[in-house]
Amino acid sequence: MSVFSLFARLVEQLADLLQPLFHASAAAAAIVLFTALVRLLVHPLSRAAARGQRARAALQPRIAELREKHAKDPQRLQQAVLELHAEEKVSPLSGCLPSLLQLPAFFLLYHLFSSSTIGGESNGLLGHHLFAAPLGGRWADALAGGGLFGPAGLVYLGLFAIVAAVAVFNYRRTKRMTAAGPVTVGAGGGEQVPGLGAVNKVMPFMSFFTLVTAAVVPLAAALYVVTSTTWTAVERAALYR
Repeated sequence: MSVFSLFARLVEQLADLLQPLFHASAAAAAIVLFTALVRLLVHPLSRAAARGQRARAALQPRIAELREKHAKDPQRLQQAVLELHAEEKVSPLSGCLPSLLQLPAFFLLYHLFSSSTIGGESNGLLGHHLFAAPLGGRWADALAGGGLFGPAGLVYLGLFAIVAAVAVFNYRRTKRMTAAGPVTVGAGGGEQVPGLGAVNKVMPFMSFFTLVTAAVVPLAAALYVVTSTTWTAVERAALYR
């Protein structure tokens, strides 16, 4: 039995358990529950990433000393800062690991709700809905079927509203964090740790990309993304307070 068949059976079993509470939307509730389980498994890495950020902040006085010492030699300064991070076992990009580890779960859901057959049999998951919207459908299907304010279109508008609210919250919080504690290594504090500058520029806008993702992937995968993004916002607010 393939991984996809096993996961399809897991979703079906979870949906059966949740059916008395959520009725026709039981499979959607099962995906939310699955997402929460994935995030719980990744949570120790998220906590480690938070500790890493605090460790990077604690290195700022030593980086300032290196900046003063190597003010006339930017290349030596960059090397010294990278050596400092290696010595203290602090990675400037460690916060990306929890997000990367979630990608397999996302692509698994994407495949399951994009395929008409699973393991050579008809894909029964495609018969499940979130209210009026089929879990295997996309926003374009909802627009074609009933328009922006049709039954399925309203489901997507609700998801988009949640994503937009979380995106604004993350944008404001990330901007505050990057403004308060940029990791710089250049003379005068103008140059960031190699590779980190681009990340810091993009990070405040990452949540807004979720809107595009939710609009183009199957609704089941969009539900995973929305649930995970909301979890991330709450988790980071708690861990980085």
